[in-house]
Amino acid sequence: MIKKFNNKRIIGCLGWVLAITMLTSCKNYPTEQGQQYLNGQLPTVLNLSQPTLGTPINIDDYLQQVKMIEQVSPSLYKKNIATYQAINQWIASHFTTNEFNKVGLSSYQLAGQDNWGNVHLTGYYTPVLQARHQADEQFRYPLYAKPEHWRGKLPTRQDIYNGALSNQQLEIAYTRSLMDNFIMEVQGSGYIDFENGEPLVFLGYSGKNGHPYQSIGRLLIEKGEIDRDKISMQAIKAWADKQDEATIINLLQQNASAVFFKPQYNAKVVGSTGIPLIAKASVASDQSIIPAGSVMLVDVPLLDENGIYDGQRELRLMIALDIGGAIKGQHLDIYQGIGDEAGHQAGYYNHYGRVWLITPPPNSYLSSPLK
Repeated sequence: MIKKFNNKRIIGCLGWVLAITMLTSCKNYPTEQGQQYLNGQLPTVLNLSQPTLGTPINIDDYLQQVKMIEQVSPSLYKKNIATYQAINQWIASHFTTNEFNKVGLSSYQLAGQDNWGNVHLTGYYTPVLQARHQADEQFRYPLYAKPEHWRGKLPTRQDIYNGALSNQQLEIAYTRSLMDNFIMEVQGSGYIDFENGEPLVFLGYSGKNGHPYQSIGRLLIEKGEIDRDKISMQAIKAWADKQDEATIINLLQQNASAVFFKPQYNAKVVGSTGIPLIAKASVASDQSIIPAGSVMLVDVPLLDENGIYDGQRELRLMIALDIGGAIKGQHLDIYQGIGDEAGHQAGYYNHYGRVWLITPPPNSYLSSPLK
């Protein structure tokens, strides 16, 4: 994702997973998306629970993420310092996940979307697109800066495709794929590579046009183009590869919302907090449930190269440092990193895992995210 400020990802990088099959009943106990039913039905959103899951595999990445918080946002670091310092002590002591209490920490299991502890997990990433400074026969799809002096409501996506922003010097770069541009908008940010020896240029979120967002994944499902249980970023791109330009335009312009970008040189990918993101150590969350800076222990289902969950899982420490318009309730969006491989993983994630929120004891003055 791009550098995000002020809910930059309002359109939500989860347009791809709008077709989620929610767990509306526990009668069949589905497990194909990594659901588990180990601890019985949970009656409330937060439940005191001591996990016994082994050791997180990403200690170094977690510590690097905390260091980024300390360097970039001293106020957020101070707000959560009691938790960060206690976890440092827990790490140094080689304690297990059922020994947080030995360093004065509590862990609260999230009830998940089904009250059985299954928290919805999705993924987002930062794309890298090849581009040109000037349009040519191959690279002819512009990425736009935000019109700063526009009178009235900004144009819809359809208006933009019909030339509403042409000849106003708003074109940042030209790519060869309208769908790739759209994916960058959905992710909220990305890098462009002019393939001329220049460093990659980071396109940060600069705003949107203010029109309603319509999920193209939902539209494709409703049209019968992609099966509901097969929807993913990869499936959408595979569909687009088989279509002509007019068909793709017709689909995309049904989503009136559009995102604008701002070029930034030597910039890092940051979340809504302004803090650089470490892959698979940071998440976007609903901050009414998981406030910024909160630490979680996340039990993540692992997917094979085809996006299939094969029963393998890993445990990670993650910090809430981002938000998203589609990230509501018992839902975490895991930042996967930069480039195609990260995008491959992000596109498939529409699964469930267990999550424990780690906090200081209730009498701790500092930084309990439950306060």
